[in-house]
Amino acid sequence: MDELDKKLNATFDGKVLRKDLLHRIKKGTNVPTFVLEFLLAKYCASNDQAEMDAGMEAVLSSLQENYVRPDEANAAQSKVAIKGKHRFIDKVHVRYVEKEKRHWASLENFNSQRIAIGEKFYRDNDRLLEGGIWAEVTLAHNDVDEDDYAFSIEDLRPIQLSRFDFERYTEGRADFTRDEWIAAVLRSVGLEPSKLSKRVQMHFIARLAALVEPNYNYIELGPRGTGKSYFFSEFSPYATLVSGGQATKATLFYNNARRKVGLVGYWDTVAFDEVGGIKVRDPDTIQIMKDFMANGRFSRGAEVIADASLSFVGNIDVSVQQVVNSNEYDLFQPLPPELDLAVMDRFAAYIPGWEMPKNSSEFLTNRYGFITDYLAEAFHYQFKHTNRYEEVSKRIRLGKSIEGRDEKGIKKTVCAFLKILHPNGPPTEDEFEEYVAYATECRRRVKEQMNKRKPDDEFSCINLSYFKANGEEIVVFCPESKDAAATQQPARRKLSQANKQLKGIVEARQTAQPAPIADTAPSEAPSIASTPAVVVPVLNDLKEQHFTILYGATGYSYESIMGPYLQGAKTVFIEDPYIRLQHQIQNFVRFCETVLKASTVKKIILMTSDDDKTQLADIAEKLDELKQSLLELDVELEVELNPNIHDREIRLDNGWIIKIGRGLDFYQKPGGWFEVGAHDLGLRKCLETKVDIFRA
Repeated sequence: MDELDKKLNATFDGKVLRKDLLHRIKKGTNVPTFVLEFLLAKYCASNDQAEMDAGMEAVLSSLQENYVRPDEANAAQSKVAIKGKHRFIDKVHVRYVEKEKRHWASLENFNSQRIAIGEKFYRDNDRLLEGGIWAEVTLAHNDVDEDDYAFSIEDLRPIQLSRFDFERYTEGRADFTRDEWIAAVLRSVGLEPSKLSKRVQMHFIARLAALVEPNYNYIELGPRGTGKSYFFSEFSPYATLVSGGQATKATLFYNNARRKVGLVGYWDTVAFDEVGGIKVRDPDTIQIMKDFMANGRFSRGAEVIADASLSFVGNIDVSVQQVVNSNEYDLFQPLPPELDLAVMDRFAAYIPGWEMPKNSSEFLTNRYGFITDYLAEAFHYQFKHTNRYEEVSKRIRLGKSIEGRDEKGIKKTVCAFLKILHPNGPPTEDEFEEYVAYATECRRRVKEQMNKRKPDDEFSCINLSYFKANGEEIVVFCPESKDAAATQQPARRKLSQANKQLKGIVEARQTAQPAPIADTAPSEAPSIASTPAVVVPVLNDLKEQHFTILYGATGYSYESIMGPYLQGAKTVFIEDPYIRLQHQIQNFVRFCETVLKASTVKKIILMTSDDDKTQLADIAEKLDELKQSLLELDVELEVELNPNIHDREIRLDNGWIIKIGRGLDFYQKPGGWFEVGAHDLGLRKCLETKVDIFRA
């Protein structure tokens, strides 16, 4: 053990462990670091080699016996059935099924969606309902034949500390210097600080900022394989990692249909992985995101306030030096167009991921560090209970180029550094100035990219600065762009192009209308305000259509027929008496999927009928399943039965009516379910029918 190891063991006895133990058991298990270290802490939180060896055997045995791999789900179910009960280590989710008025649990690797769970478990652990939690869970087998479930949860213990003493944590911090504490934190996340430069160490600390500072938004773009998403998937049980496809307002912010807050109400940090792949179905999602990023609140009928920080991580596949020296590109290039300047301006910091080393065993430590869960609890406590903003505001002095969002972003970054590195009190003047300089650089990186994008001077004040204690003003630069003229003094290329377009339009008008100026009424004079209407392309107005789909024709999917007419619609009313048989209900599901792509629809009303042969219970079960899945996407489905209807039509509240002679059921049954057209309706052969699309 080195001196820091001895110091950690003496000050935080039982709260630290040797990190190479984790590396030895991590391979081959798809279990987060904080879960594995939870087990290691039970058996290996010691500096006695014999105890650690015995503890490792116990951990490996526990994983062998209790961790279920996805391909062993059937064997695990059989084990519970034979033994009567068994304890597992797995991620547990709970969902509420409205039609049954009850909650069901599921384990990610157990392959059962209907596990009975008592109210006390999800009442005491609300994150079970939003994203799920890792836990030690005891499953019991249900032998009652009349019940509609085979397994139930008998006991559930979240994998996290049951008690955390923040006062003891801060007292222990006082025994360490600042640099020793940085080393302890980095070793706690598995890194050996002696292998990293001081600057890279600061980058790794900055990655933790969103875990300690509420409503803190930052972005990191860099090469693949640098561990950008590690802290959100592996390090803390209070952070969740979402993919681009989950970026819906119902998932993230608020589900109107369920009247339920999304992920931002349950997690300290919501991180977007592969941010370049975010697909935003509903433009309203971005507006809500902007409101939330600005002040931690948004309105969805009622005002919602939450503390979650948002982290955006992704890959950048271009040469940074080429980008900063280019007049065409900027370092926000990988972001989707939905994340516009208003979103970018809400980033407190841009961490230069291209400076981070690739994941390699070379940088892993075999020294002691905090048990991951212990440090995560320390961060969570500060996230919820400490505020260093006033302290920072009293000490910091910023230059005149610092504007409103610059100031807020810089201060919040400094607050995060104080919470991580100085939980017990204020830093020295030199340490404080170091954090201010780093925070200012990270905010400048954001502003430089916005300045390159904007054709005017809105973001041109990029020379951000701060004052040292002796009154000296320090202008902070980003290393990658300091000498890049294309970034420091970007050509207003877009503005120049716009001027050329404007000049061309005016000349074209003068050529087309050579009448003297004196004869032109002032109201007809070309104006800059009217120019955009000329140069911006406008989609052709939708037209009424009346056509016949011939027998055997292909190329007619629901989306190709009615997709364009759904634009702007909020309610869709479909009247079709034949939504009864299996394939007819499947067609209706496909129709709903088409409606969802319109992004504005909030309600679907189906009016259908039944007959003596109809199994109403079977139909109701299928439609209820569809209703539940639509609710998850913030769309309400209402089903009405009317035995007297015969006509078939689709009415949209934007004024369009779509009549298909055969209703939704105008496709031929495929010859086999493995032929082309079996699943893609655009390739499926049709029955003959007439289609009329017209305005009401």
